[in-house]
Amino acid sequence: MPALLPIVGVALRAEVNKSLLCKNDFFFFSFSVFCFFVPLDLKLGKKVNEGKTKEVYELPDIPGCVLMQSKDQITAGNAARKDRMEGKAAISNTTTSCVFQLLQEAGIKTAFVRKQSDTAFIAAHCEMIPIEWVCRRIATGSFLKRNPGVKEGYKFYPPKIEMFFKDDANNDPQWSEEQIIEAKFCFAGLTIGQTEVDIMSRSTQAIFEILEKAWQPQNCTLVDLKIEFGVNVLTKEIVLADVIDNDSWRLWPAGDRSQQKDKQSYRDLKEVTPEALQMVKRNFEWVSERVELLLKTKSQGRVVVLMGSSSDLSHCEKIKKACAAFGIPCELRVTSAHKGPDETLRIKAEYEGDGIPTVFVAVAGRSNGLGPVMSGNTAYPVVNCPPLSADWGTQDVWSSLRLPSGLSCPTTLSPEGAAQFAAQIFGLNNHLVWAKLRSNMLNTWISLKQADKKLRECSL
Repeated sequence: MPALLPIVGVALRAEVNKSLLCKNDFFFFSFSVFCFFVPLDLKLGKKVNEGKTKEVYELPDIPGCVLMQSKDQITAGNAARKDRMEGKAAISNTTTSCVFQLLQEAGIKTAFVRKQSDTAFIAAHCEMIPIEWVCRRIATGSFLKRNPGVKEGYKFYPPKIEMFFKDDANNDPQWSEEQIIEAKFCFAGLTIGQTEVDIMSRSTQAIFEILEKAWQPQNCTLVDLKIEFGVNVLTKEIVLADVIDNDSWRLWPAGDRSQQKDKQSYRDLKEVTPEALQMVKRNFEWVSERVELLLKTKSQGRVVVLMGSSSDLSHCEKIKKACAAFGIPCELRVTSAHKGPDETLRIKAEYEGDGIPTVFVAVAGRSNGLGPVMSGNTAYPVVNCPPLSADWGTQDVWSSLRLPSGLSCPTTLSPEGAAQFAAQIFGLNNHLVWAKLRSNMLNTWISLKQADKKLRECSL
């Protein structure tokens, strides 16, 4: 029996109870956990597909998965220009693996499973939707040709979404949403209609914004991005698929087009010489060396939950659990601003003294002294999250809402809301936290969109 490597994944989805939806009742969220084993010594099956820069193979020992094998080949103009570039397969695989890992950890649904070798990765088997989704922040390239009068450098707010039908013979013509819907595509049993087009459009923008934010700490401008989606043959879900490598975007260090590090440097060559190809390769290596930094952040941060009594522990544990989902460390402390104000201020000074950015969450029932005392004595953010009782909640909450002048500690009654408040603060300087917030927004929207579709299907 071959050696096996366990892979565990967690997917968040909205499940819909159709019998209840027919009665206009409710839908609920659940976590689905899946675990499978990847043989360390992979056996390749038949070739499923071959593109200009990669090959796709079945994996007989891993049902529902394929191997994506990159090639040492670079192309432009639908392969009108094509050259061998030694080492490109490894460069592309590193770039794709890091990008997909970042997106997957943020909460974006992708086909990526794991990096298998220097030049290949394992992915969920998908039936690909033949549409290239392009998201642009800055007008350049083909957009200028199709939109004469728009100057290079024009910025789109929000980023602009365009779609192109994959058809090399006709140079990938631009399509509208209506054309995609009227094509009545069906992949892995899923018909691509308005809901699916909306999901891919929203996802494209979110994916672009996450990667744009991730490149900013390195003073790199993500100009535009091209991605593709597929339908997972096992889950029947639309997921980000194919690859995202240096062929997939324009990347300008310091926002300077003359320093471009992406495939455009190859497209712009008047003549492909060995020296020119080495220059292009150095650009690709520059990106692959820095793409691993997308998975890291120099920014630190933590949440410190101060509870007035250990009887509030279960409430505080919910805050800690929600913080963990954003990747934010959280510590729990017990102190009373009424009964031991000196100790409360000593604890405050302890966390101020080590220089780690901190958000304090004050959890106090009845009369909330913790939040106001902390707010009046620290420059760090403070948020109230009182555990209100059924009997006195409407009266007790006023001690958190009506404060003396000069204090600023907002109140949220939801433990998850307190954690999200902290995440939004840290997300200003931490692209990994921001990515999780942005992904949560997308997944909530997708869940509602899918629930609405199922409700309408049930009503017909």
